[in-house]
Amino acid sequence: MKYLKSTLLALSLLTLATSCNDDKFLDVQPTGALSDDQLNSPANIEKQVIAAYSQLGNDVYRAPYTSMWPYGNVRGGDAYKGGNGTADVDAFYFYETFSFNRVDVGNTDELWFLIYVGISRCNDALRRLDAVSEAAMPTKVARQGEMRFLRGHFYFLLKELFKQVPYIDETVPTDQYGTISNVALTNDALWGKIADDFRFAATNLPATQSEVGRASKAAAQAYLAKTLLYQAYTQTESHAVTGLDAAKLQEVVSLCDQVIPKYSLHPDYATNFLTAGDNGVESVFAIQFSRNDGTPKGRTQRGNVLNYPMNPDYGCCGFHQPSQNLVNAYKTDAQGLPLFTTFNNSDLSTPADFQANTVDPRLDHTVAIPSHPYKYLPTFVFENSWLRDPNTYGVFMSMKETVLPTDPSFQKTPPFMSTSKNWAVIRLADVLLWKAEALIELNRPAEALPLINQIRQRAQNSTARLKNAAGGSTSNYKIGLYSSAGWNQQYARQALRFERRLEFAMEGYRFFDLVRWGIAADYLNTYFSVEKTKRQYLQTARFTAGRDEYLPIPLNQINFSKGLYKQNPGW
Repeated sequence: MKYLKSTLLALSLLTLATSCNDDKFLDVQPTGALSDDQLNSPANIEKQVIAAYSQLGNDVYRAPYTSMWPYGNVRGGDAYKGGNGTADVDAFYFYETFSFNRVDVGNTDELWFLIYVGISRCNDALRRLDAVSEAAMPTKVARQGEMRFLRGHFYFLLKELFKQVPYIDETVPTDQYGTISNVALTNDALWGKIADDFRFAATNLPATQSEVGRASKAAAQAYLAKTLLYQAYTQTESHAVTGLDAAKLQEVVSLCDQVIPKYSLHPDYATNFLTAGDNGVESVFAIQFSRNDGTPKGRTQRGNVLNYPMNPDYGCCGFHQPSQNLVNAYKTDAQGLPLFTTFNNSDLSTPADFQANTVDPRLDHTVAIPSHPYKYLPTFVFENSWLRDPNTYGVFMSMKETVLPTDPSFQKTPPFMSTSKNWAVIRLADVLLWKAEALIELNRPAEALPLINQIRQRAQNSTARLKNAAGGSTSNYKIGLYSSAGWNQQYARQALRFERRLEFAMEGYRFFDLVRWGIAADYLNTYFSVEKTKRQYLQTARFTAGRDEYLPIPLNQINFSKGLYKQNPGW
């Protein structure tokens, strides 16, 4: 972890199995092992806390959970899988088309396992913290807050991915894990457990941390607001959204009001996606990465390693390509406002299209477009030759997660590319739009208007880096602010939902927004009906309501539980 001590606690587990009758053999103390009591020293507990932090970024390209790009962007219609055809990491193709997804996909099982490793590390640290006094460890309560914050984060990921998961905390003995069902808690009760962790963290974490990267009070308040916003949308067992909890929405507003004054939007949107923005004024909580830190390959991002272009400066692997639908969504009208219903009537595809049509500047911060500068370097121009399989996946690439090959954070981990740049879990723009969403659903749209316009004003001011080698604008930019005229609840809801897409495209959120709002089936099947005319590989794609809102519980996990775990509906 950047700015945290990188030493991790080496835990040795020794299982002795023998058929010998000499009991004295079993009395020999193993060399190099630590007893459980030895691990309960304050110094070793601190190391276990760091080990829990390290699991935030311990994902792998087969099952990424740092950026959540296969589950949030590919499933949400903002991205195509990319890569070398549909068989290249075919699990992502199964996720994308929905119709081919199965309960026995190994990547889904690995994803489940890796996130539970994070929960296990948090629980282990919490058990050990319970065993030490504040006199012996003055940081005890703050560390408990950090571990409950991280555990809340890991459970939040599981909840939005799988809906019903077994909830295990530090009070459950290891030998009882096999008795806890994934449906022991209702949907609402499970959200409540996650919220409880963030409430504890918000109460017990300090306002500031001396070591950058540790969770703070404001970070916990923000994550609690996000949890309550998701919980506020009530769902049936078959995932249909049936209503909204006004009390929870009001608490979202109150929590956001406590967080917002502590942060600022970066004046330039680009700063969020450059190493210069790491731990900056907009960062509420971010996963810290590092390189040249004494470890063999550094603590660099592994979940995004597939997502670089196929040019000589990078070399691999061409995944995570923005969809044509997403690119078209950045068109604007004569007032610089989104074309809510007509944006997809024609495609932005040729270089001339990006001058003939006005577009939101966030397009060129998000999408690599042939003939446009790549990652703000005017002389480093994105070319068709950088694409791996344009006939299947089109001509666009994602940029928010990548860095230039000359960036100090860049590192090749052959055959992949990586970076030590932070990955934002929550940034201020998120908090502003959570508050706006809650206000709109409380039928207070007038209060949401300045929040959305604040985001758009920043985008309007974010064109300085979007220049070609001649100094001209890369695209024809025009973005306007919303007026109070006609700004009612229905229009405001449409504007908010579109704004979330434009602001957070390719950051891993889109699909989960659609499910929260209860519109995933209609939205994605409409999306597929058009995309099938452009992308042959999507011919069989179809979203099935009441099933595809969540991934299936992995078959391996059901088998390991001896049938205790229950499968999600429809699988």
